[in-house]
Amino acid sequence: MKRLFVLVATLTAFVSLSAQEEAQSPWKHNGMAGVNASQTSFTNWSAGGENSLSGNIYFNGALNYVKEGTSWTNDMDANFGLINTESQDWRKNVDNLHLASKYGRTINKKGVFYYAALLDFKTQFAPGYDYGATPKRKVSDFMTPAYLNISVGIDYKPNEHVSAYFSPVAGKMTYVSDTLFSTSYGVAREKHFRWELGTTFKAGVSYTFLDNKLTLKSNADFFTPYNDTFGNVDINWDLLLGYNLSKYVTLTFQSNLKYDDDIKYVDSDGNRHGARIQYKETLGLGLSYKF
Repeated sequence: MKRLFVLVATLTAFVSLSAQEEAQSPWKHNGMAGVNASQTSFTNWSAGGENSLSGNIYFNGALNYVKEGTSWTNDMDANFGLINTESQDWRKNVDNLHLASKYGRTINKKGVFYYAALLDFKTQFAPGYDYGATPKRKVSDFMTPAYLNISVGIDYKPNEHVSAYFSPVAGKMTYVSDTLFSTSYGVAREKHFRWELGTTFKAGVSYTFLDNKLTLKSNADFFTPYNDTFGNVDINWDLLLGYNLSKYVTLTFQSNLKYDDDIKYVDSDGNRHGARIQYKETLGLGLSYKF
């Protein structure tokens, strides 16, 4: 509950800062926040099924500064959801927190290439469990894992909608607050941290279409370390599509695709295999607010 309070407080502060910008201010903001919910009920339903209830709260926003050769972009993506069925208690079905801040100074007169520094942080809000195990087995938690990427490089920004950032000097830190899960996320046994030096590429797109009814936001990160696994690329790709059916009612599609060479697949029998692509998606209908 405390973590959800922190999320709400952070979102409120983010929107409050955005609302303070003036017409001629170098600050610009955009984003979408909302709540989705769904409910299914069966009564004497011959085809079978079970009652269910699910919902999620999400926030996707950007606060950017551009003036006199300086570019500073700040992005926040937060999402948390739960589902309950007759045969299962409440379980989370989506959970992520992503913060990114990138500062750059223009290289050329056209102002499309920048020397830049990037700070990127990812984690989740609540514990995650393997419900296939008996009893259920905890596999993750807040700050377990957490990823921090720090890098310097070149940023290409032809307009306010597109950016492509490349860094040949990137540091990736993997952190687990509970060392019980160290080896599950590529950290040495009984250690909290793992540092890797490598190269990274980050691409972002943000557009609105159809008279501002359709929103598209996509961010993709790629990282490969300078070690014997060089060429094995860690991938994280977030996608948000939102279509306004009315002023405050939106149909949303959110997806996350990731591949981490250090996270091995564990089957239902507890056997470990090689790393695999992970993918999740959420389709929802609910209340939303664009800013």
